[in-house]
Amino acid sequence: MTIPAESDVRRALSTVIDPYANSDLVTSKAVRKIEVDGSRIGIEIRLGYPAAGWKDALVGMVMDAVRAVPGVETVGVDVGWEVISHAVQKNLKPLPGVKNIVAVASGKGGVGKSTTSVNLALALAAEGGRVGILDADIYGPSQPTMLGLSGKPEILEGKGIRPKTAYGVQSMSIGYLIDDDTPMIWRGPMVTGALQQLLNDTRWEDLDYLIIDLPPGTGDIQLTLAQQIPVSGAVIVTTPQDIALMDAQKGLKMFEKVSVPVLGIIENMSVHICSNCGHEEHIFGEGGGRKMAQKYGVDLLGSLPLDIKIREQADGGHPTVVAEPEGPAAMRYREIARAMAARLALRAKDYSARFPKISIVNG
Repeated sequence: MTIPAESDVRRALSTVIDPYANSDLVTSKAVRKIEVDGSRIGIEIRLGYPAAGWKDALVGMVMDAVRAVPGVETVGVDVGWEVISHAVQKNLKPLPGVKNIVAVASGKGGVGKSTTSVNLALALAAEGGRVGILDADIYGPSQPTMLGLSGKPEILEGKGIRPKTAYGVQSMSIGYLIDDDTPMIWRGPMVTGALQQLLNDTRWEDLDYLIIDLPPGTGDIQLTLAQQIPVSGAVIVTTPQDIALMDAQKGLKMFEKVSVPVLGIIENMSVHICSNCGHEEHIFGEGGGRKMAQKYGVDLLGSLPLDIKIREQADGGHPTVVAEPEGPAAMRYREIARAMAARLALRAKDYSARFPKISIVNG
C-alpha cells in the first residue's frame, strides 16, 4: 500500500490556484498545517482575507487535488481566515481598533463612488470581516441615508463617539451631527480638521477594515487627507466614460504621490440593464476600466452594471448587498470585495507594534 508523503500533499496543494490572490495556496502561504496519518490527510488553510462566499468551493478544490495523490483515501479540510494589519504611509501608525483603512476615491463626482463604498463595506461584512465605514464627504454626506440611519450618535463621556451600526457595519458621518438642511459652509482646513476629529474620536470596535468614502476630486482636501490618514490601500471608482477615466487617473496618481498602494479599479455603470426587457447596452463606452488598469499596472477588481435597482435600494436605506443578497449585483460586489481584500493581504505587514516606545525622563 502506498503511503502518501507530506511533500506529495504539498505539491498537490501547489496546483490549487486562489483566483483572488492570483497565486497558488502554497506560494501565498495559505497552507497552515498538513497532517498525514497513513491514508488520512488533514489540511488547515488560513487565508489573509474573509472569504465566506467561496469557502465551500475552495474546500472542494483542495479535496479534489489531494485525493489525486496516490495512497490518499480520506481528506479533511479546515478553511478559515485571519486578517492582519498592513503597512501604512511613513511616519503614520494604524488607527487604534482598526487593522486596515481602505480609501475609496474617484477623480470626479457622479460615478457612484458612495454607493459602491457602502456596498463594498457590506460585502466585506457578508464575507465574514469586521467592517466600518467613514463618510468623509463633509459637504455632501450620503452614508446615513444609504444605511437607513439618522439621529445623533452616542457621546461616550470623555471617551469619544460610539459609531452607529447598521447591517453589522459600524459607521460615522458628519450627517449624524448636523440637520439634513444645514449647509456646510467651511473652508478646506475646517473640513480636514472635522474629518480628522470624526476619524480619531470615533471608538471603532475591533475592525478588520474601515472603508473611507472620500469626497470626489483630487484637490487640497483629498491630498491632505491622503497624507494624514494611515491608509493601507486605496480603490479607484470610475465609469467607462473617457472623461471619468481622465479624472480617475488623477486620483490614482495622487495616491502614488503619497505612497498609498492602489489595490485596484472598480468600473461602475459598465453596462446598462433595461428594467423592462433586460437588454444590455454600453452607454458610457466599453472596456475603459480594463485599459486604465493595464496602462498603470493595477488590477481591475470588477465591473458593476448601471441598474436602477442599485440606485433605488441605496436611496431607500437598503443597499443591494442586503436588499438582494443572492442577486447577481450583490454577488458582483462580494466578488470585488474578496478581490480587494486578497490584494491587500499580499501587501507588507505592519510591524510598528513590534518596536518599543522610547520615552526620555529628565533626572
